Amino acid sequence: MTSEGRNAAPAVVEDVFDGEATGVEVEQLSLEEAAIERPWNPEQIRVSTSAFSLRNILDQIDEGSLELAPDFQRGKVWKVDQKSRLVESLLLQIPLPAFYFSEDTDGAFHVVDGLQRLSTLHSFVRGEGFPLKGLEYLRNAEGDRFQDLAVQWQRRINNAQLIINVIDPTTPGDVMYDIFKRINTGGTPLNAQEIRHCMSKPRSRQILKSMTHSKSFTVATNGMTDHIRMNDREMALRFAAFRILGLDTYMDHPVMESFLMRATRLLDDVEAFPDIEVEELRRSFSAAMSNAYLLFEENSFRKWPLTASWKSPINRALFETWSITLADFDPFDLKQRREQIVRAARERMTLDIEYLNAITSSTADRRRVAYRFDAALEDARTGL
Repeated sequence: MTSEGRNAAPAVVEDVFDGEATGVEVEQLSLEEAAIERPWNPEQIRVSTSAFSLRNILDQIDEGSLELAPDFQRGKVWKVDQKSRLVESLLLQIPLPAFYFSEDTDGAFHVVDGLQRLSTLHSFVRGEGFPLKGLEYLRNAEGDRFQDLAVQWQRRINNAQLIINVIDPTTPGDVMYDIFKRINTGGTPLNAQEIRHCMSKPRSRQILKSMTHSKSFTVATNGMTDHIRMNDREMALRFAAFRILGLDTYMDHPVMESFLMRATRLLDDVEAFPDIEVEELRRSFSAAMSNAYLLFEENSFRKWPLTASWKSPINRALFETWSITLADFDPFDLKQRREQIVRAARERMTLDIEYLNAITSSTADRRRVAYRFDAALEDARTGL
């Protein structure tokens, strides 16, 4: 490679989902990071297999003992014809692929794999429903809702047998996460935050939702709230993880997935992380968002070199470091030094190739994490 190639700034690549830009930059992992292994004893895996009727599963959903991860945006992805083909499979008595549930220590179940399928079936049979459309074989049922079907067909759907694999609550959290990733092979695989969302409890989900629904976050991110891939929740979780657990904790075990999963479990534990600390977390997060917008306005958490004539997508590594850095600064002080801080940050994004690499590729590498945190703090102190 030429020296010019070595010194070239990494390209900005925006993530795309379902044919549309998501407004968030792709976070590029190295082959080494993507292949990180966390060896665990196979004997720690506890999975039991049972068969349940669909009626029984729907009853568990209605009574709240089986949770379909509410507020999960990906459910909007399936088109009516895809949903209809799933219902048609049951009417044709075609066995569905096995489902995976995880059981928590309270005896409640969470859907690990099969969320969209169960959401679809629950909506069709017990919810608002939808008219069948695009059927391949049972075209005489075209346009029918559940209540329109013949009684024997309704019975066939309710009595359909589903194979359920249940992950026992004694299975360690990191092992469960790895299992989730391995079996996550649906048409549109879940990303890391979507997996954490399905594995978590209502408390952490509500905390992250409240953080991303704050006005300060919406303004600072130009409306990133309720992101289709839950990148808004991941950004809030990254702030929570580094704010609560600290950078040193990450440096001791630099695996981002484990770090964020640990923070999720902490947010779910009211004794380990009481409500008064939740309020302080929300306050510091809101302060960080307001301070970021005060400095960078619509370019908050985005690459903004001096040569830029465009607005880049949000960069998660920039969000992580600048939000933590700015959380405790006095806004009056930042306002006085705004031009100097912004100039320093933009010059770094223009000239510092090591910094650009640290926010673009191999972003979980401990040296790159440390470098970008140090850089953000140095720039934020410009003019002091």
